[in-house]
Amino acid sequence: MLTAKFKKQSLLVGSRIRALRKDRDLTQADLAARIGIQQSDLCRMENGEYKVSLETLFRILSVFEMNIAEFFHEEVHGALKERDAEILRQFHRLSPRAQEEVLEYVQFKLQFEDRLGNRKGN
Repeated sequence: MLTAKFKKQSLLVGSRIRALRKDRDLTQADLAARIGIQQSDLCRMENGEYKVSLETLFRILSVFEMNIAEFFHEEVHGALKERDAEILRQFHRLSPRAQEEVLEYVQFKLQFEDRLGNRKGN
């Protein structure tokens, strides 16, 4: 039973790595070279046949410019639409002050749309 659970988790991690790699137009050979492993090992990781060490996962996350929470968040809660994910990636690159300004602007736009009755679902 425990083995099946680990296999499922390895498949989830591997499929997430594959999706992120493809989103960034990287081949297995490209990503493997950037993180210092063999392409065949990366293939086995993506297929859930080989456990990803934390060290390797952190190197992968560095290439993808994301942290571990971001990596697992989408998998647990469902994949974001690519446009939404890109907005989130760009938002996280902003300074804290700039992020506050963006949030204030979004609130302004929501209030404006509420007044006009133009919100999604209305």
